[in-house]
Amino acid sequence: MSWTVVPASRFDDHLPRWQALHATTGGSPLLAADFLAAALDTLGSGEELLAWYEEAGLTRVMTVMAPAGLGRWATFQPSQAPVGFWLQRDAGSPEPYIPGLLSVLPGAALVLGITQCDPMLLPRPDASARTRTLDYIETARISLAPGFEAYWNARGKNLRSNLKKQRKRLQQEGCATRLQVLRTPEEMAAAVRDYGMLETQGWKGAAGSAVRGDDAQGRFYRAMLEAFARRGAARVYRYFIGDRLAAMDLCVEGGGCVVVLKTAYDESLGGALSPALLMREEACRDIFEDGRFERIEFYGRVMEWHLRWTDEIRTMYHLNSYRWPLLARLHALAARRQPAPAAAAAAE
Repeated sequence: MSWTVVPASRFDDHLPRWQALHATTGGSPLLAADFLAAALDTLGSGEELLAWYEEAGLTRVMTVMAPAGLGRWATFQPSQAPVGFWLQRDAGSPEPYIPGLLSVLPGAALVLGITQCDPMLLPRPDASARTRTLDYIETARISLAPGFEAYWNARGKNLRSNLKKQRKRLQQEGCATRLQVLRTPEEMAAAVRDYGMLETQGWKGAAGSAVRGDDAQGRFYRAMLEAFARRGAARVYRYFIGDRLAAMDLCVEGGGCVVVLKTAYDESLGGALSPALLMREEACRDIFEDGRFERIEFYGRVMEWHLRWTDEIRTMYHLNSYRWPLLARLHALAARRQPAPAAAAAAE
């Protein structure tokens, strides 16, 4: 029973181990080897470490850790990754594995954080002398079991009526709509460029946070989507109103779900039209009719529009574990005196 730690730059050497463990954990696309490899290559700092726990020849846990401050380590967590990179074979608490990992991480590691945990992938453990959790965000999903017609008829009257009116108006104006689905590796570079164009023209462009084809974000999405597409697990929606690209979704598949990673739309069409919602109706129908999936996952913070599409909401969380119980008590005391932002989990 032992932990092994190597530079994450050697991930390719240990990729089969990650893939084998990933296959036992439900196969979330967000924890797939090609998602992680693209994130390390394009978004990593070079300080990340790959670690795994092995018992009787069986890999039970794998993770990628990054320094988060003096005495603190946390799961590698670029903003483009919806969940922290922690794979665990069993569905129990990760707490039994953490003391050993703290003891082999460089420096005097005192606190370890597993960030942005999905309780569907890693059930939320009870607080203990060494471990505590805190809420991160609420996120939404759509279960596909009832079939599209039953699902759509259960949506609010205002949503269905509003989109029906928009489609009727477009039809009266002779303006056709078209949903295009991109699946091949050769289509992904152009898809990311088009997506970046939509974001750059909107508020994210003004804020400087838009995806660009030539920046680290753009390189990540291109590399990741191309890798997923090579195994038939990428799904990019492009929605046209007339000849105009009006909205896009970047999605990946796996583990029984389609994850909508990013959505952008032509904001100049706002007001009379809701291009992202028009696309969402048709894209949802397409995913329902595909028949291979159990749910659609959004993973972003729940917004008002999510609540028009689903009432399935769950709370994601952060987990902090401490080398000594006294540290956990001192941290809890400090947090009560000055509450920290939810997103700061492991860096507290």
